[in-house]
Amino acid sequence: MIRVLVADDHGLIRRGIRQILSETEDLRAAGEAATGAEAIQKVRSGGYDVVLLDISMPGRSGLDAIHEILASCPGIKVIVVSMHSEDQYAVRSLREGASAYITKTSADAELVAAIRQVAEGKRYITSEVAERLASYVEQSGDLSPHERLSSREFQIMVKIGSGKTTGEIAEELSLSVKTVSTYRSRILAKTGMKTNAQLIKYAVEHRLGS
Repeated sequence: MIRVLVADDHGLIRRGIRQILSETEDLRAAGEAATGAEAIQKVRSGGYDVVLLDISMPGRSGLDAIHEILASCPGIKVIVVSMHSEDQYAVRSLREGASAYITKTSADAELVAAIRQVAEGKRYITSEVAERLASYVEQSGDLSPHERLSSREFQIMVKIGSGKTTGEIAEELSLSVKTVSTYRSRILAKTGMKTNAQLIKYAVEHRLGS
């Protein structure tokens, strides 16, 4: 039996995934989490083989939680399940250690297949993600500004792009205002932008959702 932790801040999504898993004989929704921090805490308590992790959750995002989840339980597998298209987060999620990236618009059968495959120690790569990976390798010398950022820098850029203040970001990520300001300076330097207004415009144009 493959024990699955369902981590998503929307109760309706969690119930839907539980229903899908209940219709299989070898998969079981063994727990739920509504935040990245809660997912990390539950993984540390043990009892899970695979984590279905939403990318956009309150406080510590799924992207931010991947590394800590894997560090807390090296044998566990992470599947990112996101509302965002593959071109926004797929490569970054896989680079952080996720074993698969699928969107919430994927068919039920694809979710089940992904869980089974990663539980065997393999990666599950959809055709869309494979195309994005190939594009990423081909264009590695000509990446978009946001693709040059570290995961933390990218996370903060997305929050700035959604209109959040330095203080709000610091509180959400449990960082000091000074630290967030330092990251903001790095983001501006790496992207060649000068103001938050430019970052917001860029985030909107590239559909970088928070």
